[in-house]
Amino acid sequence: MAQHKVAPYGAWTSPVTSDLIVSATISLTGPMMDGTDVYWLEGRPAEGGRYVVVRRTPDGKTHDVNPPPYNARTRVHEYGGGAVIVHNGSVIFSNYADQRLYRTDPGADPEPITPPAPLRYADGVIDDTRARIICVREDHTAAEGAAPGAHHEPVNTLVAVSLDDGAQQILVAGNDFYAAPRLSPDNRRLAWLTWHHPNMPWDGCELWVADLDAQGACTDPRRVAGGDDESIFAPTWSPDGFLTFVSDRTGWWNLYRLEEPPSGEPKIRSLAPIEAEFGQPQWVFGQSTYAYLSPELLICTYTQDGIDHLAKLEVPTGALTEIETPYTSISSLGVGNGHVLFRGGAPKLVGAIVSVDLETGTPKVLRRAARLDIDPGHLSTPEPVAFPSTEGRTAYALFYPPANRDYVAPEDEKPPLLVFTHGGPTGSTSSALSLSIQFWTSRGFAVLDVNYGGSTGYGRAYRNLLRDRWGIVDVDDCTHGARFLVERGLVDGERLAIRGGSAGGYTTLSALAFRDTFRAGASHYGVSDLEALACDTHKFESHYLDRLIGPYPECRDTYMERSPIHHLEGLDRPVIFFQGMEDQVVPPAQAETMVEALRRKGVPVAYLAFEGEQHGFRQAHNIKRALDAELYFYGRIFGFTPADPIEPVPIANLDEATS
Repeated sequence: MAQHKVAPYGAWTSPVTSDLIVSATISLTGPMMDGTDVYWLEGRPAEGGRYVVVRRTPDGKTHDVNPPPYNARTRVHEYGGGAVIVHNGSVIFSNYADQRLYRTDPGADPEPITPPAPLRYADGVIDDTRARIICVREDHTAAEGAAPGAHHEPVNTLVAVSLDDGAQQILVAGNDFYAAPRLSPDNRRLAWLTWHHPNMPWDGCELWVADLDAQGACTDPRRVAGGDDESIFAPTWSPDGFLTFVSDRTGWWNLYRLEEPPSGEPKIRSLAPIEAEFGQPQWVFGQSTYAYLSPELLICTYTQDGIDHLAKLEVPTGALTEIETPYTSISSLGVGNGHVLFRGGAPKLVGAIVSVDLETGTPKVLRRAARLDIDPGHLSTPEPVAFPSTEGRTAYALFYPPANRDYVAPEDEKPPLLVFTHGGPTGSTSSALSLSIQFWTSRGFAVLDVNYGGSTGYGRAYRNLLRDRWGIVDVDDCTHGARFLVERGLVDGERLAIRGGSAGGYTTLSALAFRDTFRAGASHYGVSDLEALACDTHKFESHYLDRLIGPYPECRDTYMERSPIHHLEGLDRPVIFFQGMEDQVVPPAQAETMVEALRRKGVPVAYLAFEGEQHGFRQAHNIKRALDAELYFYGRIFGFTPADPIEPVPIANLDEATS
């Protein structure tokens, strides 16, 4: 038996390197089936974050659909999604650089459909009857032509785009947002989602249906479900023409079906009433958690207690039968040819595009998100934990203990803890293998990935805990989670750090400013000034804080009270900031103002700004630099030397703080 090496936590040598993460890892989304071909979307850090549509033919061969420099990514809502349509061998995609729609056929170069214009497109479907695409359009004409200092929101509509000449017809307009236009099987009815400020789609949205006349215009539009306090998700027509959707009207995102009689009021029938979530927060377009295999049978995925399940649902009876798979994280579901497609992952399984034969139940991996040859002894398995928080609440998390088969720490040492705070804040943790977490645990860190109050996966009541209380509930849960582990002797109470991106960055900075639990933190494109965010962000989130903090400017005092930038008296712990310089969601000024203020105050602070990056980093060298820099930073703060060779990071005020 090999001898374990003795080294301090944090200083262990790991095979999960930043080079491995950026060179061997891609993102995988949106598996689709078209005839016998399977398609998916790959985000490739090694190609500057370019998104590539990949076609897999029945012989197992794969082909890139959009060649360089084409990048299949839309900027509608800034977060995108729904950038690709596949239909009868043709692929239509939104190109990131110019946001035009392009069409490509096998063996042909992409050709533009839409003209150059400040227009963006997403979430489209093909209307075969009229040779057109029906999709969401976001018009930035007025916004881009506005005088300096003037503010014009882009205009969102549902439009039809001719496949012949790109001519466009507005079908539905007048509301702030639209999503999920879906055609009935006979192309005679159109369903869609819509909502107004200040709602986000997971707060409340409406499901509408209209008939399509001979010219393809919408007639007799009618709301069939939803409202300000009901969230609708993923409308889908059954093969025999019944509209199905997900609603949280009972407190859980469950499946429903609209059954319209020849006369009288439509009847909405619950298909599988259980305390589980069949829906997800609609941060991006094109999400799917169910699909029809036949008029009587649909395949679905749902979340219960933080774990995803794959199941068959018999529509006439409501019988729900689980399909056994090794995957605990399942998303982007589709069906065809007797198979179900999804993106799957598990604690010891790399994320992959998976096809399951529904007759045999056998899963087949079509594409892995990473090429790994790592001994399981270097991987940490998450342990679900529930812990007490404020006001008698229970909060949830996944705990990852340090794991490295080659190392042990000195007997008197306990591991440092990194608390991960997810974004959204209406997001959730995942049990799927995350190399970004294993990067830390294989070096000797413990990780607590927190599903704080407000997270998805535990019903609407839990999700609504952040209403008017962002910066309070989430911070309480993260600090209580860290103390929970300290009290059980699992981590070092003097070496607690917190990190997060976007909304998680705000929770991170708030925990450092308003609590004394954590010794250090890392903010990745995080919010420091709520007032600045309310006044300077994109349309999709421009009123999000009305629900999380309160209406602005009526509640300006609350914005000031909860903004870390205005409470530096409590922030005396080292912080490292990472920021994309083209971020339209949380502009660079948010980080730069905070960094300068901490420098003046004498708090140890580091700042890495990345040109060409937006909200989240997609380029390989930037992802690598951010990972390595954060490790270097914790080494300097917690007193260990990483085993990895890392370019030093300038940390202002560090020598003064430690002298």
